Amino acid sequence: MNTSAILSFFVFIFMLSPVSHSQGVFGKWKTIDDRTGKPKAIIEIYEEDGMMHGKIIEIVEEGKENFICGKCEGDRKDKPVLGMTIIEDAEHHGDGVYKGDTLFDPQQAMTFRCKIWLNPENPNELKVRGYLAFIYRTQTWVRVEG
Repeated sequence: MNTSAILSFFVFIFMLSPVSHSQGVFGKWKTIDDRTGKPKAIIEIYEEDGMMHGKIIEIVEEGKENFICGKCEGDRKDKPVLGMTIIEDAEHHGDGVYKGDTLFDPQQAMTFRCKIWLNPENPNELKVRGYLAFIYRTQTWVRVEG
């Protein structure tokens, strides 16, 4: 192998490094209430069958650790919020943006359409926007390491 080929190889590997080490939307995220600024839960966001899903894996809000969804209807009625799937079948729409019809808020027992993306200025922040008609709210969730 000549010097030029070796140099080209290392330049190629160097160019790939930031991409392979960058963190995406999948992983564990601490939800932060946009009204109070207090953490509420840890959500695990994962991919299944090419779609994004999110499930509550820990409740960190004091006094809500054993919260039961009394206001919920259907399969969620009177079920523990811990372990509940709150994001279902969100599709990737390019540029790291996911959109879907199911972002469930157990506290309000309401389902919203959603748009989810990494903060372009901080990859350890996830923007989660819930839509009800033309009205929306956006929360910033914080990455949980480990």
